[in-house]
Amino acid sequence: MAISAADVKKLRDQTGAGMMDCKAALEEAKGNFEEATTVLRKRGLASAAKKAGRATGEGLIGQRLSPDRSAGTLVEVNCESDFVARTDDFQQLTTDVLDAIEKAGDAATESWLKDPNGPVRRRVAATIGKLGENMAVPRMVRYAGQGYVGQYIHMGGKIGVQVEFGAVTPAVADRHEFKTLVKEIAMQVAAASPAYVSRGEVPADALEKEKAIYRAQMENSGKPAHVIDKIVEGKLGSFYSQFVLPDQPSIRDPKMTVSQVLAAAAKELGAPVTVTRFARLKVGETAG
Repeated sequence: MAISAADVKKLRDQTGAGMMDCKAALEEAKGNFEEATTVLRKRGLASAAKKAGRATGEGLIGQRLSPDRSAGTLVEVNCESDFVARTDDFQQLTTDVLDAIEKAGDAATESWLKDPNGPVRRRVAATIGKLGENMAVPRMVRYAGQGYVGQYIHMGGKIGVQVEFGAVTPAVADRHEFKTLVKEIAMQVAAASPAYVSRGEVPADALEKEKAIYRAQMENSGKPAHVIDKIVEGKLGSFYSQFVLPDQPSIRDPKMTVSQVLAAAAKELGAPVTVTRFARLKVGETAG
């Protein structure tokens, strides 16, 4: 099949590989970008850290946190230009969307958010009519009643993070050391963009795909199978340290893992400290 120059450029932007390599990979994958990326990675030509679908779009990540930190909401509100994102009308839209989510409570689901006749879509339509730019509310994250919720907003609202901690007693929640830890973990998620809260959360097919890529990279190395197995396991450790929160090097002290930071905090607080879930929203990530 014919591969267009635009497709080649898109794959190059996503992977950092050379133009000819991208073209060959797309031809081999019959135009499928995910398969083409895998082809490039097997050849050692693409970085696993590069993510498909480069972010476009402007807007804000709105946030709301209950006084007792038992509930929190993040919502992405998009527009076409940064100029509009900074207007009072757009900021009011973000506040009103958060109000609607809070009022809906557990009924605030993805289908509720995208309902053409629902409160959010109707409120967005009114602002589109006033400001003349296309806008959307593509996603939200709401945690309520299952733990202590912390938040961190970065780059003036371009990145929003929400982290939930389990089994936090009121006594622990009031400690300065715990509040400092919450901020540190939220900033970790903002900066290092982990994908999983534990190794157990990594899907088995994702692990098998990684192993297959590592094996393909060493196909002609001449090394014995048991040596290759050890190398594959070592490379998986690197995968975990990139994508699994507790395995990541701490942004405050790279000599420690996040797991070690949590363990040290638990010792200082005299109570277990666990991260049960987290979310990281970046403006424009879902824009096509």
